[in-house]
Amino acid sequence: MKVNTRVSSVPLLLLLFSCIIPFYPDLRLPLYHGELVAWIEGAQALWLLFGALFTGYYLQQTELPDGARRFWRWSVIWWLVLFGRSISWGRDYFPEGPKLLFRAISVVLIGALVLYFLLSPTLRKELAWRLRHEALPLWTFALVVVTFIISDSVEHHRFIAPLFLHDTGYQDLIEELYEIPFMVGLFCVSYDLMQRQK
Repeated sequence: MKVNTRVSSVPLLLLLFSCIIPFYPDLRLPLYHGELVAWIEGAQALWLLFGALFTGYYLQQTELPDGARRFWRWSVIWWLVLFGRSISWGRDYFPEGPKLLFRAISVVLIGALVLYFLLSPTLRKELAWRLRHEALPLWTFALVVVTFIISDSVEHHRFIAPLFLHDTGYQDLIEELYEIPFMVGLFCVSYDLMQRQK
């Protein structure tokens, strides 16, 4: 795999944002009884949906070889899975809805993601080619991975969580804030691949 070590302004800004997140509790920001976290979660869901729609639009508007089309179609499914997971497959907005329906939505989306990979030799060949030849934006990708690990650690109280969570009353806020650079960085990596595809 090739890497692009050029540092752009986006990962620098996301890194700066990530570095100040642990100090938010020191500012005693009001949580508004969970409303602030709910608002952030809603904005994140919209961002993930935007990622799916943007990728789908790119797929429709760009002339691509079959392998690339399958790759970006698979990317759309990934965005939809992340979107679905972020809203608990719809349960967040329809809490009284049938649990079987939400389970079915999750099974269909995750199943589509896995089966498309398993049943498409062309997609697997495209992924293998990209892993060998694409230049991954190193610093943005590293930020995506690190902020995901931090967010997951804060959510599940893993051993590194105390480094980033100094006040348990702000756990949900810190977790959601670390998901912001993860999601924005993920889109930036995807957009970089799109630009080079053209």
